[in-house]
Amino acid sequence: MDLGVGWKLHGDGRTPAPGAVVRPDERLSWPRTLGLGAQHVVAMFGASFVAPVLMGLDPNLAIMMSGVATVVFLLATRGRVPSYLGCSLSFVGVAAVIRAQGGTSATVTGACFVVGVALFLVGLAVQWFGARIIHAAMPPIVTGAVVMLIGFNLAPVTASTYWPQDQWTALLTMLVTGAAVVCLRGFWSRIAIFLGLVFGYALSWVLDRIFGRIHSTDGSGKVTDHWRLDLSGVGQADWIGLPSFHGPSFQWSAVLVALPVVIALVAENAGHVKAVGEMTGDPLDDKLGTAISADGAASMLSTAVGGPPNTTYSENIGVMAATRVYSTAAYWAAAGFALLFGLCPKFGEVVAAIPGGVLGGITVILYGMIGLLGAQIWLNARVDLRNPLNLVPAAAGIIIGIGGVTLEFTDTFSLNGIALGTVVVITGYHALRAMAPAHLKPQGSLLDSGTSAYDGPGDQRASS
Repeated sequence: MDLGVGWKLHGDGRTPAPGAVVRPDERLSWPRTLGLGAQHVVAMFGASFVAPVLMGLDPNLAIMMSGVATVVFLLATRGRVPSYLGCSLSFVGVAAVIRAQGGTSATVTGACFVVGVALFLVGLAVQWFGARIIHAAMPPIVTGAVVMLIGFNLAPVTASTYWPQDQWTALLTMLVTGAAVVCLRGFWSRIAIFLGLVFGYALSWVLDRIFGRIHSTDGSGKVTDHWRLDLSGVGQADWIGLPSFHGPSFQWSAVLVALPVVIALVAENAGHVKAVGEMTGDPLDDKLGTAISADGAASMLSTAVGGPPNTTYSENIGVMAATRVYSTAAYWAAAGFALLFGLCPKFGEVVAAIPGGVLGGITVILYGMIGLLGAQIWLNARVDLRNPLNLVPAAAGIIIGIGGVTLEFTDTFSLNGIALGTVVVITGYHALRAMAPAHLKPQGSLLDSGTSAYDGPGDQRASS
């Protein structure tokens, strides 16, 4: 059985010739391949380490399981789809909602496990029926609206939880991160969120040395005098050890909140597989279902032991576009580095110590970018918002999702926020389409280009 782990040496194994690309089944010399693997790890740092912290999960376990998930994905796709799987930011909002309802980490990972199962089944359906089954059920107007409401539903988390902990650090971190996203180029632009995080981390340490403790709300919401950057856990942590594992717990209310994320994950996978196919010159439509199923299986594996769910990372696709090295050997190296990081508890404590004010500045931009990916889907698909068939369900669903509107069915069962907004968008669109006159129904292709567009190797700005 071909598992995609046999690579031919490209040229002399050094620098590719001008205009040449290193294909997925090729590799450079092993030292260069290891270097590229390390670069891929750095590229996914910003989102893959921030996401588990925002979800309240163990960052060490998150990075370890991202390596495992990447291996599962590469094996499932037989090495044809070079991609890194890291913690999905799409779940940050649902984790916040579940915890606000009294859910624990086990409840969060249980809900995400069910999403992984659903994603795996969607992948099987795509393999059997073809990609059009996705786009017929979730055309761009639906996909864009759901991604948008998932991102913007996070706004209160920033405003009420992170920003108040240290507003001035949050403001400066936001400004530096925004400048890095806009002004930096190439590889540095793809790790702009990570650079902003490092700046805020260092700034918090400096402010503690100069001004001492700050009087503000802490992570639990209590107003106290506390250090902006508390590194006490770092000194107590071991250099080598296993992360904390826990099993999932299943609650219907939490599952209903999380299920809409399936739509965002399908859109991400579709966009990323399409982008990789275009860059490598190897059409990968036949691998879309496999990629989606592999993503679902990897998320099930991660959440089963207490880790976060995963998705393909556009940051790493951007690295490939810039280097023109699409070798899956580099991703195997990246997965190996991730596993090593996961075995260092001290490193996990450094990540977990990220100050709340820093997260406030980062999430202002990050959450907004997640939401605006929905608008990007609309733009890519040229969705006509003057058409009431598109406008009405999207407008209603987005306001319900962002505002946290609740619809109570019984004393023990209700739908609200993300879950209710998603139901309104999907059912509303298809119900109205069935009743709408012919001139309002779009006649074009149902294919959705996903959440990422790549104009060229020097301008990758997408985020997972």
